[in-house]
Amino acid sequence: MTDIPMMSPGAAAGGGLKAAVQRGGSFLASMVMPNIGAFIAWGLITALFIPTGWIPSEELGQLVSPMITYLLPLLIGYTGGRLVHGQRGAVIGAVATMGVVVGSEVPMFLGAMIVGPLSALVLRAFDSRVRHRVPTGFEMLVDNFSLGIIGGLFAVGGVEGIGPVVNFLTDHLADGVDELVDANLLPLVSIIVEPAKVLFLNNAINHGVLGPIGVKEAAESGKSVLFMVETNPGPGLGVLLAYWVAGPRALRPTVPGAIIIQFLGGIHEIYFPYILMKPKLILAAICGGATGLLVFKIFGVGLVATPSPGSIFAYLAETPKGDHVGVLLGVAAAAGVSFTVGSVLLRLGREPEEEEAPAPAPEEPRTTRTTATPVGA
Repeated sequence: MTDIPMMSPGAAAGGGLKAAVQRGGSFLASMVMPNIGAFIAWGLITALFIPTGWIPSEELGQLVSPMITYLLPLLIGYTGGRLVHGQRGAVIGAVATMGVVVGSEVPMFLGAMIVGPLSALVLRAFDSRVRHRVPTGFEMLVDNFSLGIIGGLFAVGGVEGIGPVVNFLTDHLADGVDELVDANLLPLVSIIVEPAKVLFLNNAINHGVLGPIGVKEAAESGKSVLFMVETNPGPGLGVLLAYWVAGPRALRPTVPGAIIIQFLGGIHEIYFPYILMKPKLILAAICGGATGLLVFKIFGVGLVATPSPGSIFAYLAETPKGDHVGVLLGVAAAAGVSFTVGSVLLRLGREPEEEEAPAPAPEEPRTTRTTATPVGA
C-alpha cells in the first residue's frame, strides 16, 4: 500500500467556517493516518484469530482487546501530541491518553484525539513562558518535572472527566438509535450511526445496542436486519471509490489498498480518516447507509448473526438461504449512493491545490566547456 501523505495542522488554510472545518478534519486525520499500519495489524489479527475469524485461535485472539483498548488510542494520542509540540508533546499526549483509556469502557479513540493535542498545547505554552527563565544547569530537571506534573494532571482528569463524558455521549447516541429502531424508522438510524462510526464509536453502538436487539429478533425469526446497520461495507466502499475518482490526487494511489482492507477484509476503520479529512463526506456515508437499510427492508432480508469482521465474505456467510439477492442489492445500493454523493461533494469543494500540478519542464543538459591547455605550457 502506498504511503499516505501526512496532513499538517495548517492544512486547508483560509478563513471562514468551511476552512475551519477542513483544518479540523485534516488535523484529526493527521493523528490517524501515520498509524494506519497499526490499524491494519489489529484488523488482520482480528479477522484471523477471533472465534468467528478465518483461523480461530484462543491464544492469539488475546491480542485483539489490548490492541484496540490500549495500543491504538495511545498511538493516536502520541501522534497528536507530537504534531503540536514535537517529542515532548508526543510523550505527554501518550500519558494523557492513558487517563481517558482507563476512565472509559469503550475504545477511546475520540478521547485520544482530544487529550493528546490538548495536553501538548498546554505543555508548549508552559515551555514558551518558562524555558528562557530556567537557570543554567536546571533545564533537564524543569523539563522532566513539568512534563510529569502536567501529564499526570491530564491523566487524572481523563479518568475523572473526559472518559465519563465520552461514555455519556456514547450512551445517548445508543439511546437515539434504540428510539429510531422502536419507531420503525430504521433508515434514519444512519444519521446517528455513520457519524458515530467515523468517531470510532461503531463498536459501542453495534455491540451495545444493535447486537443485543438483533439477537432477540434472530431467536424469534431466524434473522435480523439490525445486524446490517453498522456492518454494511457498502457506504465505506462508496466513499473510498469517490476518493479514487474525485479525491485529492496525492491520496488516490492509497485507495485501492484501503478498498481491499475495508470491503474484503472487513476493517471499516481504514476509511474513517478519509472522511475526517473531508468531513462533508459524512453526508455520503449517511445517504449510502440509509439507502442500504431501505433496500434491506424492502426485500425483507437479514443476517443470522453479526458479521465479524464486516467484510462482504462475512456478510455472505451469515446470510440465510434465499436472502442473498436482497443482501447483495442492499450493499451495492449503499455503495452506489455513497459513491455518487461523495463524488459530487468532492468535485464541488475541490481546492485548486488539489489538482494535479503540472510537471516541471526537463532541464536542459548542461555542457561544461573545457579549455585545452597548450602542450608544454
